[in-house]
Amino acid sequence: MEWSIQQIAKLAGTTSRTLRHYDDIGLLPPSRVASNGYRHYDEAALLRLQRILLLRELGLGLPQISGVVDREEREETALEGHLAWLREEQSRLARQIASVESTITALRGGERLMAEKMFDGFDHTRYRDEVEERWGKDAYASGDAWWRGMSPDEKATWKRRTAQLASDWSAAAERGIDPAGDEARQLAQRHVEWLAGVPGTPAGDDVKGYVIGLGEMYVADPRFGANYGGQAGAEFVRDALRAYAEASL
Repeated sequence: MEWSIQQIAKLAGTTSRTLRHYDDIGLLPPSRVASNGYRHYDEAALLRLQRILLLRELGLGLPQISGVVDREEREETALEGHLAWLREEQSRLARQIASVESTITALRGGERLMAEKMFDGFDHTRYRDEVEERWGKDAYASGDAWWRGMSPDEKATWKRRTAQLASDWSAAAERGIDPAGDEARQLAQRHVEWLAGVPGTPAGDDVKGYVIGLGEMYVADPRFGANYGGQAGAEFVRDALRAYAEASL
């Protein structure tokens, strides 16, 4: 089957102008251009567009997205990673919706607000059980106290630093640099310094083992891979962290 550019735009909730731009930059070429100049898209193009839109939802820029979709060999593998992230977001949003609905119901009925239900799905503590299971209660408690003690400006600065680091990793992976080279080593050093800035980071005495293990976790868990442009990006981060740890830690 084939779809016209107008049909695809309507189905995907985007615009023909956006699709033409994706074509112009080589991100999503049409499968066929008719003699009248109209673009047409087949099923393979639809699969690629679905992945592009999912990666946009993850916050990746178009150059990063291009590298990710061109590197992945199998559409199924890539989509499985995206699906895991979407399911996690679906669960979180469902909890937020239920929380807000409960508050509205209480307000309309003149009932007492249930504070313990009002913020379900809104805070960072949803990973508490996982953190405690991996690294212990002290690790979570220290990190949680550190985060809650920060001012809004400090939190915003930390988030920007985190986002910039992830973006720099993705860009380096896209360019195919040597994970054991100087540029990757500098990124790995920044990454370790970023981790060390969080009280309770569970490195203990075995910093080298912790950093190497963390890199392996980035590859094994698609939620982390999404931060670095997908599976290939996560593998690049893992390799760079391992090379840095073995040489410098």
